[in-house]
Amino acid sequence: MRIDKFLKVSRLIKRRTVANEAAAAGRVKINDKVVKPSEEVKVGDIIEIGFGQKSVKVEVLSVQNVIRKEEAGEMIKYLSGEE
Repeated sequence: MRIDKFLKVSRLIKRRTVANEAAAAGRVKINDKVVKPSEEVKVGDIIEIGFGQKSVKVEVLSVQNVIRKEEAGEMIKYLSGEE
């Protein structure tokens, strides 16, 4: 799954266009590598997203195209920066 779609489905970012813009601006890293919006996400990847002065780091636990809002949190595990 593409990183921009994963960020939207996992509810880390509310809209895919915003996720796409964040990745295009270089604010999204997978395994400490800056990625483009089309980069593929796999189980076990570590994603870091920069939000202004803060950053959020999560581990990918599962990759699903469609998931209910209540279950979206099960796709990731927060490593740092949880709000």
